[in-house]
Amino acid sequence: MTIRVLLADDQALLRSAFRVLVDSEPDMEVVGEASDGAEAVRLARERRADVVLMDIRMPGTDGLAATRMISADPELAGVRVVILTTFEVDDYVVQSLRAGASGFLGKGSEPDEMLNAIRIAAGGEALLSPVATKGLIARFLAQEGASGADHDPARAERLESLTVREREVLVQVAGGHSNDEIAERLEVSPLTVKTHVNRAMAKLGARDRAQLVVTAYESGLVRPRVE
Repeated sequence: MTIRVLLADDQALLRSAFRVLVDSEPDMEVVGEASDGAEAVRLARERRADVVLMDIRMPGTDGLAATRMISADPELAGVRVVILTTFEVDDYVVQSLRAGASGFLGKGSEPDEMLNAIRIAAGGEALLSPVATKGLIARFLAQEGASGADHDPARAERLESLTVREREVLVQVAGGHSNDEIAERLEVSPLTVKTHVNRAMAKLGARDRAQLVVTAYESGLVRPRVE
């Protein structure tokens, strides 16, 4: 299956470079280019994109706003967003994930990292760049969640709907572990883990694993380690 990629960046030169890179891969193709967030949302729908490489800073509707629009649109439920930026700032990481992004990657990343990011996002996995470590994101999510900002009372109720095993799997997902690693830790099959992950996503209204990580920390189910 070919991964349909949409490029959203206000710099034409960068879009051209990304297009050459993506189109060189046999399992993916660029289906459109956008210079601002509003255009990205429109093209994501029109071109039936699987993954959007979204610049975080664009004129007009920026990447974060566009990501929120995509995440809130039921017709775009299958679209995954990977935020691209030259500014790997802590707060951007949190905002990107909260907006519904599946990952966060610096524009200075190696070509192979970007291609791998597209494949990971298309597969529904959570992607974090080397600079934006899981521990950093966890700490910021926990701090903002503790402040009561953007608190969603329904989130706690949905968490109560999880079985004991689904909670255990959610904790492992928040720790950044793959299905195979979780299966080994919990002594079950990878298929069983996948089933629990899918059920947890459905109950919590999560688009992908990245959103499960956000929920796990903001709900207090998982807390950041104290370094």
